[in-house]
Amino acid sequence: MISRIAASLALMFAAVPAVAQDADDGVPYWVSTAKDTANMRVGPGREYRINWTYVRKGVPLKVLRVMGSWRLVEDPEGARGWILSQFLTRARAGIVKGGITGLRQNKDGSGRVLWRVGPGVIGKVGDCNAGWCEFDVDGRKGFAKASSVWGAGKP
Repeated sequence: MISRIAASLALMFAAVPAVAQDADDGVPYWVSTAKDTANMRVGPGREYRINWTYVRKGVPLKVLRVMGSWRLVEDPEGARGWILSQFLTRARAGIVKGGITGLRQNKDGSGRVLWRVGPGVIGKVGDCNAGWCEFDVDGRKGFAKASSVWGAGKP
């Protein structure tokens, strides 16, 4: 009987560091909304009040903390709240900030301007190198200056 209790306690304590480690590993990281509607709540649970509802798929967000299936996120405007992970995807997205920016032909920012995109435009973010990122807005592809896109570069 005592050996069963000791074995149970040993297993229980062995699992605690792994759970704590999962909560902080890899944070922060980029995600985007996976559904047309996603609720941001004031706490990590359905009993918490909704403080914002995103009504567009692909909105870029930064994950700041993980708690079970909930993610504490920050949006491009600086709003923070909790969203269920099932409403998020690891697909990188970005939103143009500031003024109109040009999507350039080459990955180093050289070449002609292929497209001009304005503030608030959301697109898919690809690889980023030397301050320039691949940016795809509904099939219109080019390279945008990383500093012009929230969601590009390191989170």
